[in-house]
Amino acid sequence: QWLWVMMATLVYNLVMIIGRAVFWELQNVLPVLWYCLDYLCDLIYLLDMGVRANEGYLEQGLLVRDRKKLLRNYLTSKIFKYDVISILPTDITYLFTGLQCKQHVPCPVLVRINRLFRIPRMGEFFEKTETLTNYPNVFRICKIVFYILVIIHWNACLYFAISYAIGFGTDKWVYRNLTVDNNHQFSRQYIYSFYWSTLTLTTIGETPQPEMDFEYLFVTIDFLVGVLIFATIVGNVGSMITNMNAARAEFQNRMDGVKQYMEFRKVSKDLETRVIKWFDYLWSNKQSMDEDSVLKTLPDKLKAEIAIHVHLHTLKQVRIFQDCEPGLLVELVLKLTLQVFSPGDFVCRKGDVGKEMYIVKRGSLSVVADDGKQILATLGAGSVFGEVSILNIAGNKTGNRRTANVRSVGYSDLFCLSKDDLWDALTE
Repeated sequence: QWLWVMMATLVYNLVMIIGRAVFWELQNVLPVLWYCLDYLCDLIYLLDMGVRANEGYLEQGLLVRDRKKLLRNYLTSKIFKYDVISILPTDITYLFTGLQCKQHVPCPVLVRINRLFRIPRMGEFFEKTETLTNYPNVFRICKIVFYILVIIHWNACLYFAISYAIGFGTDKWVYRNLTVDNNHQFSRQYIYSFYWSTLTLTTIGETPQPEMDFEYLFVTIDFLVGVLIFATIVGNVGSMITNMNAARAEFQNRMDGVKQYMEFRKVSKDLETRVIKWFDYLWSNKQSMDEDSVLKTLPDKLKAEIAIHVHLHTLKQVRIFQDCEPGLLVELVLKLTLQVFSPGDFVCRKGDVGKEMYIVKRGSLSVVADDGKQILATLGAGSVFGEVSILNIAGNKTGNRRTANVRSVGYSDLFCLSKDDLWDALTE
């Protein structure tokens, strides 16, 4: 939360210091407000130094909390030097230059440019927010857009400053004469400069032809910077968009592969339609993700905690597991696998050898008679079936054979626990 405060402060200084130093109309429109915000930012900078002096760090794998060690670590770091530079009272020069700025560039506020030495704090904000957010690709795109706007803004300020140095209206390249139309207004000055900067850096439009050597030099440097920066930005944006669609592309490739196989094997249209609808159901319910491949990078401890959080409530609904030891439940949770059945699919048939039990996560299933028409019972979320076939109960006449026909009514999501996995967990 503190980094959000620092981010707002840094954005203000990054945008307003150069803007007010170049556009005197902006500086003079609300001078009292600007100076109040300036010194509020300075206060936040001082508080931030206190926050940094109490930030923990790792030493031999342990988080250091000792105040003296934390302070010593901060004072001996390079960060402290930048923080001190960023808070130096350069405003004292106002005593000599005054606070007024009338048609003069740069305005006295430029002496606060040292506040930008705190910019590395912005990088920390971006890094931590990107790590914590659930939408990293969207955040990266917003970050790129922010970079673009800041670069265009600074370039617009430089253009206006150069126009002032050369002389407004002296040629067609510089900003127009202030005495004509509304050219003296801040809104016209900034919008035109921002427009010129955007066209120049993006190289997507025609700008007035330079006439002086310095103008040619500035535009040439702008073109080179624009090509380098925006080529990097476009490449990053392309990569981000590709990453955002990576899951969909991978899923589509899997589905296309199955379609090609069915076409090659001359599968019937009815079965092909059922397979495609099954894929659509997986994607619409966000079940196309391979959980094993996603979680395999995690250590076993964290993997177990995630599995417990996701599946333990469902497993506790099974009557035969309600009084089990917590350790056994944890082992069983890690062995649960999700299976999806389409409408009309038989999960099991009477007389089949039972090798797994099922827990209904979502959907509806019917227990039907041998004729497949008479419905004997209906199973919903939390229901369990198939456990008798895998427990090797003494005296059970059916052994490990299924005792009923179970058919999925619509699309059903079932957790499956195999007999081998159950007995492995019991043995351990």
